[in-house]
Amino acid sequence: MSHRKDTDYLVISARIKAMENRLLTRERMERMIDARDEAEARKVLAECGYDDAAGLDEALLQARAQVFRDMEQSVPDPRLVQVFQIKYDYHNAKAILKAQATGADPERLLLAGGRYDPAQLLEGWRREELKGCSPAFAQAMERAAALLADSRDPQQADMLLDRACFEEMERLAGELDSGFLKGYVRLSVDVANLRALVRVCRMGREGDFLRQALLPGGTVSPHTLAAVRREAVDEPFRAGPLARAAEMGAKLVQPGSGPLTAFERECDNALTAYLAGARRIPFGEETVIGYLYAREQELTAIRSIFAGRAAGLDGETIRARLRETYA
Repeated sequence: MSHRKDTDYLVISARIKAMENRLLTRERMERMIDARDEAEARKVLAECGYDDAAGLDEALLQARAQVFRDMEQSVPDPRLVQVFQIKYDYHNAKAILKAQATGADPERLLLAGGRYDPAQLLEGWRREELKGCSPAFAQAMERAAALLADSRDPQQADMLLDRACFEEMERLAGELDSGFLKGYVRLSVDVANLRALVRVCRMGREGDFLRQALLPGGTVSPHTLAAVRREAVDEPFRAGPLARAAEMGAKLVQPGSGPLTAFERECDNALTAYLAGARRIPFGEETVIGYLYAREQELTAIRSIFAGRAAGLDGETIRARLRETYA
């Protein structure tokens, strides 16, 4: 265990409180949605510190890389930042393995922002030497590759990697001994499991497939979720932060019962509500955790707004897709 005192975060917390003033607020989102053209919308991004001279994708990639780099250099323990980087490594692992299985080139699908450089990860995998990676990550890639070669089912390989991803997140949160971070990981697992439960029920594939899709580490055990009746998928979550999302999900478990857009949004809003509690804490690891989540949420919102504008969607349709904001 390496739990640190909240006073170890005094300096970075003070800087984050100042940087929060540049976060993408709901008011700024409205201005981006209602902007006459992309140039006007990009001016709002410039107010938030994004490079207005670069292309949109490049500006967002630069921003994400800069946030992780800045926080890694500023926090007492970089593992706090790595919890948020892990998912990019596992995304890249999935892309590499699927490309290898189909003979495709995965480079355009690889994402920066993880613990490991995507190009080096790809080269290391091709050379059969994953240097600098955690043993858990390297073993997960090897196991997923073997499973994919044997079953030729990329969905099974994805589920194996998803499980390994959350296990690494849980392990790091445990090593840091951060109650707030542990709570975030547990809630993230619950969100993933609720989504899996609703989707699998809609597919009519309960049973062994559902048990494979469910993850350990949440507040509700996979055993409990696997045994729940289709019409009562909300029952295990009624007393917790996912109550509203679960209630919505329970109405969508039948095939053809409608789109999952609002349900998915409510799942994300539950995570935001939990992490937004960090804003009430003057200093400590919670401030860093909340800010990291806020910046990732911000990038997602920006992509949604600009994608909606490019597709010619009206403002109300774009607004309906946005999540609650941290700021």
